[in-house]
Amino acid sequence: MDDERTLDAVGPRLKLLRLRRELTLTDLAAQTGISASTLSRLEAGLRRPTLEQLLPLARAYGVTLDDLVDVPPTGDPRVNLRPIAMGGGATVVPLTRRPGGIQAYKFVLPAGSADREPDPRTHEGFDWLYVLNGTLRLVLGEHDLVLDAGETAEFDTRTPHWFGAAGAGPVEFLSLVGRQGERAHVRVAAN
Repeated sequence: MDDERTLDAVGPRLKLLRLRRELTLTDLAAQTGISASTLSRLEAGLRRPTLEQLLPLARAYGVTLDDLVDVPPTGDPRVNLRPIAMGGGATVVPLTRRPGGIQAYKFVLPAGSADREPDPRTHEGFDWLYVLNGTLRLVLGEHDLVLDAGETAEFDTRTPHWFGAAGAGPVEFLSLVGRQGERAHVRVAAN
């Protein structure tokens, strides 16, 4: 029964990884040698993954097999942070390990990334972000915003959006991403 639940959770995890990397099924098929239709069935849970499919998917996403199948915890509550290179010098560190629900990530974007021509993307979900260090350029629909350390933004990810480091150095920010309709709730104590 636990093995079935573990295998059932692989599809949503595969889809989340692909969407976070802004890949199409066709892009992923070209990288892995697995047909786009098979990838679609795997993500939808209509087909159980085999080891021969999981190995190239883990390579394409830069994660371990344990990350893809969410191996049951061994009693150690620490999250094993494994940075993932996103290209162009950007790095993302997944801070949560469970599939579904709100996912937490730390992004580090290199200096000068805001100088590139923005290429806004969309996906299902809702994003809440908090700038830790540096200055973040956020292109959101028709808005071109600059957020400094300590500032936050939240938006529906179906709105075209793009991020870059706007200052002289890199920018680090936290991102909480939930399924469509899930929003971060910030509670502030009254004075």
